[in-house]
Formats: sequence, structure tokens, C-alpha cells
Amino acid sequence: MKKIIAGNWKMNGSAASLRTMLDAIAPVQTENTIIICPSFTMLNTTVPANVKLGAQDISEYESGSYTGDVSAKMVADMGAKFVIVGHSDRRKNHGETNETVAAKAATALAHGLTPLICVGETREQKESGQTMTVIEELVRKSIPTKPSAPIIIAYEPLWAISTTGIGLTPTHDDIRAVHGHIAKILGDMGLDGTVILFGGSVNGNTAAEIMAIEHVDGVLVGAKSLEPNDFIPIIKAV
Repeated sequence: MKKIIAGNWKMNGSAASLRTMLDAIAPVQTENTIIICPSFTMLNTTVPANVKLGAQDISEYESGSYTGDVSAKMVADMGAKFVIVGHSDRRKNHGETNETVAAKAATALAHGLTPLICVGETREQKESGQTMTVIEELVRKSIPTKPSAPIIIAYEPLWAISTTGIGLTPTHDDIRAVHGHIAKILGDMGLDGTVILFGGSVNGNTAAEIMAIEHVDGVLVGAKSLEPNDFIPIIKAV
């Protein structure tokens, strides 16, 4: 089964490092969908046939007096096909609500972009047994009503991300349980078959086992997507 391997560069990289990455990936033989999400400044880049570009965020508004924001139309105009919305960094650092995330996802769809909608629980929520309840609320409220085209959900357990949590490693049972729960919720919403990515810490040694878990349709990779020697083994893992 084809997988999606997406790299979120966050506020890292340069035009030169992106070119290095693209040149390294170009000869890689894979049926997987490879997505790289660099900063807005790098979106106007020619990519090889086996790579697609995505943005890390968009405005929920079409246009107007929103200094510093970038619209879905602008992102699409640069050639991007995907956009991350509701990432934990945005929810935490910019106070984005589920309603804001749903609005951004709807705007993305309206302009032909596929939104990668991020959901995940904190360490406190996990330790208090709230994981499934929190995830269900995030999924149901972050997805636009009756999306007009396919969406992607990315589960990112905040407690397992070294930059936002404490770098704990989810067990396969943890991943299987949450991804299964998300798949059930999506089914209840009439969105059977929606792609679900795992956004916890993953590397070339763990990628194959993680992507073999039921309902794990790929991965959203952070720091390990910045260097070819780290990212390409994940791409080739399945």
C-alpha cells in the first residue's frame, strides 16, 4: 500500500538546503507520495516528479488587511498542493482553536489544496486518561462540515515530540489504539478511507514498523526531514 511521507521543515532551512534535498530525492524510486513543507519563502521552487510541496500554514481569510498572513490562493499560486493546518506549534504559540483550524481547512479545500489537519494530546491529558476524549473533540471540531475533497489527519502526540513534549516514545499499542479510534470517528462522520498520518518522532530505523500498524497511512516528519541522510531512509522504509 502506498504511504505518504511528509516533511515539516518548520522555521528551518534555506533555498540552498531545499535544493540539496530535492536533488537527493530525485533519483529515489518509490511509489510513496513525498511531501516537503518548507517556509513560504521556498515554495516557488521547481521540484522533481516524485516530490510535492506543501505550506506550513495559511490564513483562514481569502484576502484583506491581514499583515503577515498568506492566503490559500497565494500558496496554490506558488504550486503547492498541500498545507499543514492546526499543527501543535500553531495551536500552542498562536492560540489557534479548532474552529480556526476548520476554517483554514475549508479555505484550503476551496483553493485545491489538501489540508493536513493535526491533532494530538498533551502529556497531562494522556496521564489523566483523556487521550481518546481529547482526540475525538479535536477531530470532530477541526474538520470542516462536509469537506468538498479528501483531507488528511495527522496524529501528533505532543508528549512524544522532543521539541514540545519530553521526547517519550509511543508504543505500537499506543499508536494502534489512537489511529484506530481516529479511523472510527472518521467513519462515523462519513469520511471512511481518510488518510491518517503518524506525527510522532520517527526515523529510518522505526519508520517501517510504525507504518505497518493498521490505520497508519504514512508519517509527518519534523527534524528528520531536514537532511537527506535522515529523510531518504524513511522514504525508502516501505
